[in-house]
Amino acid sequence: MATELSEAWELFESGDSQGSMRVLRSAADRLPPAETAPLVARLAQGAGFEDLAQASTALAAGPGDADRLYTYGYACVERGIDAVAVPALREALRLVQEPPTTTARTGLFRRKPKPQAARRLGLRTVLLELVSALEGCERHTEALAVLREHDARLDDWPDRYLTVYNALMAGRIPLAREVYEALSAPEGVWAGPAQRVGRMLERAAALPPVDDRDLRGWHYVLTGGLLTTLSPHGFDQGMTGRWAYLQDDFGLCHYGLERLRTVLAATGRRPASVGLLADRGSRALGLAAARLLGVPAAPYRPDATDVLVVAYDLNECDPAEVAQLDERAQGQLLFEHATCWTDPPAVTADVSTLLGQIVNAPWEPGLRFGEDGEPQEDEPDRRSAEELAEAVLAAAPTAPEGDGETPPDTDDVLTAFAARAVGWPAAGPRERVRSAGPVRSSRFA
Repeated sequence: MATELSEAWELFESGDSQGSMRVLRSAADRLPPAETAPLVARLAQGAGFEDLAQASTALAAGPGDADRLYTYGYACVERGIDAVAVPALREALRLVQEPPTTTARTGLFRRKPKPQAARRLGLRTVLLELVSALEGCERHTEALAVLREHDARLDDWPDRYLTVYNALMAGRIPLAREVYEALSAPEGVWAGPAQRVGRMLERAAALPPVDDRDLRGWHYVLTGGLLTTLSPHGFDQGMTGRWAYLQDDFGLCHYGLERLRTVLAATGRRPASVGLLADRGSRALGLAAARLLGVPAAPYRPDATDVLVVAYDLNECDPAEVAQLDERAQGQLLFEHATCWTDPPAVTADVSTLLGQIVNAPWEPGLRFGEDGEPQEDEPDRRSAEELAEAVLAAAPTAPEGDGETPPDTDDVLTAFAARAVGWPAAGPRERVRSAGPVRSSRFA
């Protein structure tokens, strides 16, 4: 414990603030909050986070105070270091005894109070902030456990709704359904989140995931989208069908479009046109899709009906265009080739080729190894979108061979799954799903 904190201090003093924070995140549950607070204060000062610096300094000066622990944890959540917030909020929850009065920010919809005086700090306030921090770390099983432990002190909205959400993200479908069916009718801002988890439960009933390694099944339940390929590498070594890093190529882009065509055939969908997004990669893939499907292509318009909108990577698209995709036009489908699972895009695609953490597009500069074994960076492919589309269609539509350990994923397997996906494409807005859900995969820190 002391060694980890010393390592974090050494990294900070050497000028590596990011490395210092990485150590704190990974070791947070093993380090007393008041002992890490002085280093967090220094890191916060360097980042210009005055609220976190003040809260950290106050905690270091007054360990064991529930209000200071809560205020510190609150500030950590606000600044995106949920892992550091968790032990402080756990300790605050242990110390707090007063009955609840307010709701903290948490879950799919977040709303939170300003920190209160210690005498007014209630169990429910601290509990829900702890749940927020655990959700931020995707520790849904722990969030569910703390909610169930204190269920008698909870309200339906948002408290027990959060039980439903975390039960789903932890793979506990029967419990999620039991609690959901007992909830009172939502009012105001909670109507949307209630509908969202309701749709997840409907999809889970229509097409139950096989187990906690069924990536395609859980992707459908949580997002309403269809995942057309699984990574063929390291399935049993922690990846479970996702990619950590992928150097993409034109053949895999072509293969992704062929798998899209398989989904369209299995579901009886026939887009009338392809909507082209503005960035070069998406435009190239859209032009290739239009040629492959034999339909016209035109720049994307939000009001266009029966259109297939094609994106290479939604995180690389114009945010204004992506925002327009939140609400579906009639008959509109959204296809994304490379979906980031560690930083999900602002909208969820109806069809994704693959889930990756870092995907290097075929036209971006990539690394290769020379004859001497040293890495060398290739030059970017500066061809136009039209020329890149030709390259995609000219390449053989092949997926990487992999290690042979991934479950069979033939066209027949995909066709059977897509045909059983009742209610696809999903209704409602294309909301971001922030969590990877029950299927865990290894990722870069």
